Amino acid sequence: MTKDAPRDDFDDTELRVRPPQSSAAGVPGVVHGLRDVLDQAGVRRGVKTLRLLNQHRGFDCPGCAWPEPGKPHVAEFCENGAKAVAEETTVRRVGPDFFAAHPISLLATKTDHWLGQQGRLTAPVVRDIDSDHYRPIGWDDAFTMIADELRGMDSPDQAAFYTSGRTSNEAAFLYQLFARKLGTNNLPDCSNMCHESSGAALNETIGIGKGSVSLADITDHAELIVIVGQNPGTNHPRMLTALEQAKRRGARIVAINPLPEAGLRAFKNPQAVRGVVGKGTPLADLFLQIKVGGDHAFFQAVNAALVEADRATGDVLDHDFIDRYTSGFDDAAASWMELNDDDVRAATGLTARQIDEFVGEVVAARSVVVCWAMGLTQHKKSVPTIREIVNFLLLRGNIGRPGAGACPVRGHSNVQGDRTMGIWEKVPDAFLDRLGAEFRFEPPRAHGHDTVDTIRAMLAGRIRVFMAMGGNFAAATPDSDRTAAALRTIPLTVHVSTKLNRSHVLPGHRSLILPCLGRTEVDVQAGGEQFVTVEDSMSVVHASRGTLRPASGELRSEVAIICGLARAVLGDDDATPWERFNADYATVRERISRVIPGFERFEERVGEPGGFVLPHPPRDERRFATADGSARFTVNDLEVIRVPAGRLLLQTIRSHDQFNTTIYGLDDRYRGITNGRRVVFVCREDLDALGLADGTTVDLVSEWTDGERRAPSFRVVAYPTARGCAAAYYPETNPLVPLDHTAEVSNTPASKSVVVRLEPVTG
Repeated sequence: MTKDAPRDDFDDTELRVRPPQSSAAGVPGVVHGLRDVLDQAGVRRGVKTLRLLNQHRGFDCPGCAWPEPGKPHVAEFCENGAKAVAEETTVRRVGPDFFAAHPISLLATKTDHWLGQQGRLTAPVVRDIDSDHYRPIGWDDAFTMIADELRGMDSPDQAAFYTSGRTSNEAAFLYQLFARKLGTNNLPDCSNMCHESSGAALNETIGIGKGSVSLADITDHAELIVIVGQNPGTNHPRMLTALEQAKRRGARIVAINPLPEAGLRAFKNPQAVRGVVGKGTPLADLFLQIKVGGDHAFFQAVNAALVEADRATGDVLDHDFIDRYTSGFDDAAASWMELNDDDVRAATGLTARQIDEFVGEVVAARSVVVCWAMGLTQHKKSVPTIREIVNFLLLRGNIGRPGAGACPVRGHSNVQGDRTMGIWEKVPDAFLDRLGAEFRFEPPRAHGHDTVDTIRAMLAGRIRVFMAMGGNFAAATPDSDRTAAALRTIPLTVHVSTKLNRSHVLPGHRSLILPCLGRTEVDVQAGGEQFVTVEDSMSVVHASRGTLRPASGELRSEVAIICGLARAVLGDDDATPWERFNADYATVRERISRVIPGFERFEERVGEPGGFVLPHPPRDERRFATADGSARFTVNDLEVIRVPAGRLLLQTIRSHDQFNTTIYGLDDRYRGITNGRRVVFVCREDLDALGLADGTTVDLVSEWTDGERRAPSFRVVAYPTARGCAAAYYPETNPLVPLDHTAEVSNTPASKSVVVRLEPVTG
C-alpha cells in the first residue's frame, strides 16, 4: 500500500517548534527513511531497491557525492538517501491525464513540495504558445521542434545547455560534445552555484580544482579533521560514519559553523549496537560558533598565529615543504602580520582565546584535513576564503601526505564528474584540443555563459533555446522573480526530468518536458543492458546500474535523449556515431578514455569492484600544475561585512527533509521544526534587540543597490545561531538573493550572506 500524494499545500497554522536535537541518526533516522520508501514504492519494490543502493553491482545514490567504502555495508545508505530513492521509485505517476486536468496557471500556485510529490513523469509533453496546458507529443516531433528552433538561431550562442549533478559521465560527455558541435560553450551547470568557488581557488593554488584526500585519509590517518561551513548530518549523512571511525581511533574533530548542528554533536550510528541503544559517539571536540562570512578572517588569524609561534620555536611550520614545493610565502606572511585584531573579532564573533584553542589543536596534529561545503562557497569573498584555507594547509605541509589535505564535499552525486567530462563554460584549451582531434572538428574557443550570466542573457533577449539536462533551474537559482521572468521570455525551453518541478510551471513561449530514466531503473538499448558511471567527491569513478522496471515504456535514458537530439539537429553530414553511442555506452567510454587523461582502460578499470581513482598530482606526487609550478601561497585582503543597525546577515540552508531543491517533507527534525518551512532562525539576543518575540510572523526584506526584495510570512524561531546572523530555508528565500550579488572570481550566487531586515506582519 502506498501513500497518496498530498492533496494541497500544507496548512502553516499547524507548524510546531520544539527544542533542537543533540544527536543525529539513530533509530529515528532508520524509521523515517524506510517509511518514505515503503509509503511511495511499496514493500517489495522498496526493499529490492535499498539492498542495491551504493553497492558494487548496484546503483549510485542520487542524494550526495560522499564516496562508498571499499567494502560497503549491507545497508550503505542514510535516511536522506532512502528518501531520494523513495522519490524516484514512487508508484505515483504524472501523465497526460494529469496535465489535462491541471492547467499551468494552477500548478504555478502550488508549493515545490506539492509539485515534487505528484510522482514520476511518464511521457513527453509540450506547452504550445499561449496555451495553459501541456499536451502529449511524440519523441520524434519533440526533437524536430528543438532542431527547428536551434537551426533558426542567428548564432549558436543563442542556446544554453544546463546540466545538473544527476547526469552520468556518459551523458555529460555527449551533452557537451553536442553543444560544442553546435558551436557554443554555453554550458552552465549546478557547479556554478555550489563549488565553483572551490574549483577557482584550488586551481589557482594547487593546480587542480578537486579535493586532495581519500576516504581512508579521513577514516584511518587524519589526526585533526576541521569541518567548516558544512552540516554533514543533513547534507552528507554517510560522512558521519567516516567521522565516527576517525573519532574512535583517536582523531580530533573541530566544527566551525554559525549554527550548532546535531550531526556534529553526537552520532548514533544505526549500523552499530551502540548507536541503537547507547548515547552515540560525540564527534566535535571543539565547536566554534563563527559569524556568517567570518571564515576568511578566522583562517587569516590562525595563519598569523602559526607564523608567530614558529618565529618563537622554529618548529611549527613545515619549512622543508614550504621551501621545496611552494611560492609566495613571504608576501602572505607579511600580510598576516598586518591583520587587525578588532577586524577579526568583528568578522568572526570569536575571542582571541577561542582562536588560540584552535591553533593549539592544529599544532598538536601531525596531519590535518579541512572539509567544507556551501557555507564557504556562497559568499562574495568565497574564493579568497578557500585560498586562505589552502594557505593554512600549506603552512604545515598538509597537502600530499596521508591524513592531510583539502576536502570540498560535493552535494550532488556526479557534479564533479560532469566537470571532468567537460561541462564547463570555460573549459581549458587543452581539453578542446583533444576533443577536436578525436571528433575531427574545431570546437568553439570563446568562453560561454555560466548560470548567472545565462540568466542575464535571458533577460537581455539573447537566449532563444534553453535546455536543462536534469535539475530544477528555476528553484536552484537566485533572484527568483527575475529568473522566472527570464525563463518566460525564451522562445523554447526544454527540461529533461524525472519528476515535476518549479521550472516546468515557468515555461517559455513553448516548452517541452522530456521524461528520462532514473538511476534505479534498467536501461536497455540496442546493444543490450547498459550501465553508466559517476565520479564522487574524492575522484573515484565507479559504475551505476539500475534494476527496476522503468516507470513508463515511454521513458528514454539521458544518453538516448542526447543522441536522438544530436541526430535531429546535426543531420547526416555529422560524422559522430550517435547511433552507436546510443546502442552501446561502452563506445562512449572508449572515446572518453582517448580524450580525458586518467580514463585510460576505462571499460576494464570501471569493471573492478569500487571502480578506480583518477590521478591527482598534488595528492599523488606533490606536483602542482599552477602558473609557476608550485603550490601557491596567496595574499587575500580582508573585507569585514558591516551589517547596518537593525539588520541581520541571512544564510540560506537546507532542512533535514530536503535534498537541494527537492523537498521530501515539511519537517526539520534535528532543528525541531514540524510541518512547515517558512521559518527564520534568529538568536534570542538579536530578537530582544529588534523588539521581536519568538513566534512573530515577519516578512524577510533584502536590501540591494537596485531596491528591495521581499519573501513574505516567515515565523521567527528563537534559535542558538551566531549573533547578528539569521538562517532560513531555500528555495523559499532565493527571491532575496540579488542576481548581481555574487562571489568574486567564481560568480557563484552569494546566498549565504544576504543583508535582511525582519518586518513584522500586521493585521
